[in-house]
Amino acid sequence: MTRDKGLIITAKVISMIFTPFYLPLVGIVLLFTLSYMNMLPITYKMLVITIVYFLTILVPTFLIHLYRRHRGWSMLQLGHKRRRMVAYAISMICYLLCIWLMYYYNIYHFIVVIVIAALLIQVVSVLINIWWKISTHAAAIGGVVGAIMAFAELFRFNPVWWLCLAIFFSGILGTSRIILRQHTLGQVMAGFFIGVGCAFGTILYL
Repeated sequence: MTRDKGLIITAKVISMIFTPFYLPLVGIVLLFTLSYMNMLPITYKMLVITIVYFLTILVPTFLIHLYRRHRGWSMLQLGHKRRRMVAYAISMICYLLCIWLMYYYNIYHFIVVIVIAALLIQVVSVLINIWWKISTHAAAIGGVVGAIMAFAELFRFNPVWWLCLAIFFSGILGTSRIILRQHTLGQVMAGFFIGVGCAFGTILYL
């Protein structure tokens, strides 16, 4: 019994750490680490990271929390299909604002396209979730895998170790979602491959 409780707590912690909101920030940090963009001035990189963190993590998380508290819902109640749509809408508006602001400041297209890919993953996930529930957590980390593959193709670097690491954490996250009974294996796999496809296609061809 204690063992099962510990497993559930671990799964909850993993789900909280690998929240879908972190996809754009992780992608941009990887881009600044693995490509020639690591030579950009630190002030420029901090500007980009601040904009992305503020509008894709801090603001949507705060607004969704505020909305949930206003309605008197628990996190579990917010997970209801119709209620979840409001959280998606708040997140997507923040992402659109982030994209606009990045273009306003003439941020490099390779950086902006990461946020566009993350937004596309959200839109596709929302549309599919109308009929069938898929894992947005898996879609987000699948987006990281897709982004690594796309940038490896664009910048001609060997992505094997980074891919292994991303796939390893994808497995841990997917297993956590199943342990928490939030998704089936099929829903996790569907979310993951949707994320991979959206990120890879958007970054490589947009």
